[in-house]
Amino acid sequence: MEIIKAVFDDLPQILDLQKLAYLSEAKILNNYQIQPLTQTLEELRSEFTNNIILKMTDKGNSIIGSVRAYEENDRVYIGKLIVHPDYQNNGYGTKLLNAVETFFENKTYELYTSCKSERNLYLYKKYGYKEFKRQKITEEFEFIYLEK
Repeated sequence: MEIIKAVFDDLPQILDLQKLAYLSEAKILNNYQIQPLTQTLEELRSEFTNNIILKMTDKGNSIIGSVRAYEENDRVYIGKLIVHPDYQNNGYGTKLLNAVETFFENKTYELYTSCKSERNLYLYKKYGYKEFKRQKITEEFEFIYLEK
């Protein structure tokens, strides 16, 4: 496995992986209209100009994971940490988190996830992230913000 900065030509493959990886989240939320599933290639290309996008590749050079981040006022905002379903629960999410933290050393890191995303919350808390805020979206749903 190798983790390096993605290039513009990687974006279609990253978007396809994102849509595949977020199907499990959509199922948990019973909502297949969440932003990661509806994001367009044009929107991702726009994100590319303001974010660092890292990709994880396997031995065959296929992209099996990715994470995005940007820095603002010594705080790094991490988003869309994705791992191909066939590779999940093998430590690759942790490796991607470590890679983005290494890229932006000695900062405060922030990310968020759904209150219903127990696997995500487990990973983030295990890796040292602490909850600092909740944002209610509906009666049954809220985002949980974590930082490290």
